[in-house]
Amino acid sequence: MPPSRFVGMDASAGSGPSGVPVGVGSGEGMLDGVVGLPATELAAGVRAGELSAVDVVRAHLRHLAAVEARVGAFRVVRTEAALAEAAAVDAHPDRSRLPLAGVPIAVKDNVAVAGEVVTDGSRAHLPAPAAADHPVVARLRAAGAVVVGITRVPELCLYSATDGAGTVTRNPWDTARSAAGSSGGSAAAVAAGVVPLAQGNDGMGSLRLPAAACGLVTLKPGSGVVPAQIGADSWSGMAENGVLATTVADLAVGFAVLAGTEPATPAAPVGPLRVAVSTRSPVPGVRLDAAGRAALDVVIAELRAAGHVVVEKEPVITPAAALGTITRWLAGADSDAEALGLDRQALEPRSRTHARLGRWVRRAGLVRPQTAAAFRARMAGYFADVDVLLSPVVSGPPLPARPWHERGFLANITANARWAPWTSAWNVAGLPALVLPAGPGREGLPSSVQFVGPAGAETRLLWLAGELEGRLPWRRHAPVFDPAGGVGEPAG
Repeated sequence: MPPSRFVGMDASAGSGPSGVPVGVGSGEGMLDGVVGLPATELAAGVRAGELSAVDVVRAHLRHLAAVEARVGAFRVVRTEAALAEAAAVDAHPDRSRLPLAGVPIAVKDNVAVAGEVVTDGSRAHLPAPAAADHPVVARLRAAGAVVVGITRVPELCLYSATDGAGTVTRNPWDTARSAAGSSGGSAAAVAAGVVPLAQGNDGMGSLRLPAAACGLVTLKPGSGVVPAQIGADSWSGMAENGVLATTVADLAVGFAVLAGTEPATPAAPVGPLRVAVSTRSPVPGVRLDAAGRAALDVVIAELRAAGHVVVEKEPVITPAAALGTITRWLAGADSDAEALGLDRQALEPRSRTHARLGRWVRRAGLVRPQTAAAFRARMAGYFADVDVLLSPVVSGPPLPARPWHERGFLANITANARWAPWTSAWNVAGLPALVLPAGPGREGLPSSVQFVGPAGAETRLLWLAGELEGRLPWRRHAPVFDPAGGVGEPAG
């Protein structure tokens, strides 16, 4: 390997019976000089021949082994398969053109990875391995990414905390807190430095809530931009695939790969943006905490300092839109259980109730396409004189890391609604929404804000996120798990 700034590559670790490499230390300090680097830097090193994809993946597997017991992010670790895939990247005749060459990634346990079983977080799943990759996994692999593991989700991806029988996925910033859900395993893996990029999806906030909980940046694309094909019908069209990352550049490349476009730096808009601000909770009685308000204030000040125009303008979330979101969420549990052929008696009690209500909703014909269309048209009018909307993401710190699956349906949905009222409307509207870290944090945990745009505004949101990243840099990894010993300023 040519001389470079990438140092200390060690390919000597073997594998234990669980498939996780053995012979690693406690995970303190630098691990092989590459763990903790952004995906864009790793890919550039592999493309240039300064790094071996095998060495990059092996180093990340070693870090995974060092931290996984404390975080619980993975259901499956693909040690041998990942190293074989990395070797194929090193031998790829067009390696210099792969945007994610040799980048270790994680995939959420509700999309297919060839040869792996999709469980959707349920013990009631069928044991047959997937015959082929989901389209977004195929695109990531074609771009040179290497799937090191499958990440944990709550059953049927229904809830805002990630846990199940015998396991709780914990937040790397504070392991007494949840990594959120349903892409909680993916978020925990990225925040702990195990992978620089992870796939997830979002039906009511399932990318944005874990990003807010774990101090990451993510983008829920608008409808039809990235292949969805999640479960039976992507929760009646609400759910979208995306990625979780620590930098906007990584997010932009991951998004471009999923969307099937050429990665490029997001183009700047012509002139300053007109930014609407809304803090009103769609759920009555839920109030934003002081840290969330402080995060908004910091971002508003920077937007104005950058020359953008900030105005107060509340979107109207109609009762029909709110009800349409809930009916799709309920129906999704029933349709996914049906499509996956699950034994309903083997579902968790909360999920059985969820699916039973969803069956009633479907039979009553309460999932109506015109509801989403009408709300989308209303929001097109809202964005007629503003470019983006700035809002909170969550009302306070993440939920406690506990076995929420042992609690009932009402306890779960009440906790979810009180913590996360600001995300789901944009799923039923089919509009793009981006979350990024900002503000002083919440007692050692990160704080975040959300930007929403009209249809087709993904590039605009990415550009704005990049501008704010330059003005308000965030810490990229949870301090205890930071393999580089500290990147940027702490959130707390």
